[in-house]
Amino acid sequence: MNNKKLILIIGAIFAVLVLYFIVTYNGFIKKQERVKAQWNEVQNAYQRRLDLVPNLVNTVKGAAEFEANTIQAIVNARAKATAINVSGIDSASFQQQSTAQNELAATTNRLLIAVEKYPELQGAQAFSTLQTQLERTELRIKVARKDFNEAVQNYNSSVRNFPSKIVASFTGFKTYDGFTADAGTDKATEIKF
Repeated sequence: MNNKKLILIIGAIFAVLVLYFIVTYNGFIKKQERVKAQWNEVQNAYQRRLDLVPNLVNTVKGAAEFEANTIQAIVNARAKATAINVSGIDSASFQQQSTAQNELAATTNRLLIAVEKYPELQGAQAFSTLQTQLERTELRIKVARKDFNEAVQNYNSSVRNFPSKIVASFTGFKTYDGFTADAGTDKATEIKF
């Protein structure tokens, strides 16, 4: 009779451990899928930027032939950003795409700043509309990155906390990198005309 109680206790402990393993594993899957969904939102916002940039360049070219170097830099930065193929959420792809997108944003911002010298272009409806769309796109990218970072933080916390860390290491779940500020972003940007 004593052996039966011991077997029942061991069986109950084993059942609780198996149940914990299953619930924890499924929780990791759910959080990992959330990270992937948020990454897709970042990609969506990046694609919107990539789609708007040619329209901006053509509008600016059509209104005035100026700042040719800046326009060419935007075309080159967009080409570089579209050439990057991201197949997953790994550190190398993440960093490569982030760098290319930051370069595209910086060159686009230089053009917008340079355009301020040309009031006739600023008043053009097409340019104003595109400028507004780009500002909204940059806001979407900011929100998508923030949501992605929150999803990564939630997922990483689960993967690194004890005792779920045991399940994560046993099943191969690894932490992800999130967006961080680029070097030098704590310094003010100097704009020269």
